[in-house]
Amino acid sequence: MFSKLPFPTQKKVILVSFIAIPLLLLFTFAYYPALELFRLSFMKWNGVSAHKEWVGFANYAEVFSNPELFGVFRHNFAYFAIGIVQNIVALFFAVLLNTKLRGRNGFRLLLFLPYILNGVAVAYLFGYVYDTTNGSLNYLLGSLGFDQLAQTSWLGNKDYVNYTLASVGLWRFMGFNMVIYLGALQSIPSDLYEAASIDGASSWQQFTRITLPNIYKIIELNLFLTVTGALEVFDLPFVLTKGGPAGASETFVMKIIETAFQFNNYGLASAMSVVLLLIVVIVLSIQRYILTKGDD
Repeated sequence: MFSKLPFPTQKKVILVSFIAIPLLLLFTFAYYPALELFRLSFMKWNGVSAHKEWVGFANYAEVFSNPELFGVFRHNFAYFAIGIVQNIVALFFAVLLNTKLRGRNGFRLLLFLPYILNGVAVAYLFGYVYDTTNGSLNYLLGSLGFDQLAQTSWLGNKDYVNYTLASVGLWRFMGFNMVIYLGALQSIPSDLYEAASIDGASSWQQFTRITLPNIYKIIELNLFLTVTGALEVFDLPFVLTKGGPAGASETFVMKIIETAFQFNNYGLASAMSVVLLLIVVIVLSIQRYILTKGDD
C-alpha cells in the first residue's frame, strides 16, 4: 500500500518517520524522566508506596540547609583541580606526539589504553597501588629512600584522599583528552607553521599564536567534559573508599544514591539531582561566558 502512494508523499512519510522515531525515543527516555524527576522533587515518597505527599520546596530547603548534603561539593574541588592538570598534560603529549617522533603511534596507543579500561577495574587496580602496607606506590617510595612518605595511607588520610582519587582519573582520562587535542592539531594546516618558521617565529610563539587560537574550541570542549566529570564523579570513591575516611571522600552523587536507596527518600534524592543539574548548568554557563569573552 505504501508503494502505491505518490513519490512526494512517500518521501514525506519517510522523512517524518526518521524525525518522529528519534524524537519519540528522546522524549521517552530523556525528557519524560527529567520531568518526572522534577515533579518528584516536590514530593515525599519512599519509592514503594502509591501515596506521594506534596511538600513543596521543603526538599530543596533541606538540600541547601543541611551541610551533610550540600557541603560535600567541596570534595569535588580536587577533581576539578586535577582535571585542569590533566588537560595541560594531555595538550603537552598531543603537541609532542603530533611531531615526527619515532614510534609516536605506539606512544599514542599506550596513553589511550587506560581510557578503554572498565572504571571499576581501574578502581580495584589502584586499590593495590595505594595500599598502605603492600602497595606498589609505597614500595617504590621506600626503595627511593622516602621512608616517611612510604608509610602514608593515601586513601585513609582525609586531607588528600580526594586528590589521590582524582589522580586516578588523570591516569585514566588523560589519553582520551590527548586524542581529542591530537585530532584538532592535525586539522591545522602545516603551511601556517612553515610561514611562521620562515618569519623567524620560535616554537613557543608558534604554539601561542597559531596552535592555541586554532584549538580554542576544543579546549572549551575538554573543559566542559572536565567540569561535568568533576561534579558528577561517583565510581572511584564508591569502589575505593565508600566515601571514607569519615565521609571525607563522599561526593554529591554518592549522597544522592545513599538518600534514595539506603534511606528510601526519593523525593529528597530527586531534589538533590535537580540541584546538581542546575549547578552544572550554572558552572558551564560561567565557563562559557569567560571563554567566549576571552575569544572575543
